[in-house]
Amino acid sequence: MSFEVEGKLHKIFPAENKSGSFQAREFVIEVESGQYPQMVKFQLVQDRCGLIDDYSEGDMIKVHFDLRGREWQGKYFTNLNAWRLDRPSKAEKSAAPSTAADDDGSFPTTSDERTTAASSKDMDDLPF
Repeated sequence: MSFEVEGKLHKIFPAENKSGSFQAREFVIEVESGQYPQMVKFQLVQDRCGLIDDYSEGDMIKVHFDLRGREWQGKYFTNLNAWRLDRPSKAEKSAAPSTAADDDGSFPTTSDERTTAASSKDMDDLPF
């Protein structure tokens, strides 16, 4: 599952070595969602930890990410693993972004994308 969302970069954390061969770096973006902004934490892992180096807190950022979930000793964990970071284009800034998720969990940024997504969903004959 791949998703994307835009927001203002709120906080960048330093990279952490979780083990001898695994490192992770977290960052938080502020996403406008209704009346109250949402603070959403993402994780970069391994060689992607440096992707955030070109950004500063306060920058607008577009995050492409995957949902990851796992169970450990009866507890469940969810991570938002970022795999690409972009600066929003000027064309996207002029369009009114929407961060509300559609029925399928995706985050279309314009009403045109929402219409296209809905029409393609209606034409899909797969049961899932």
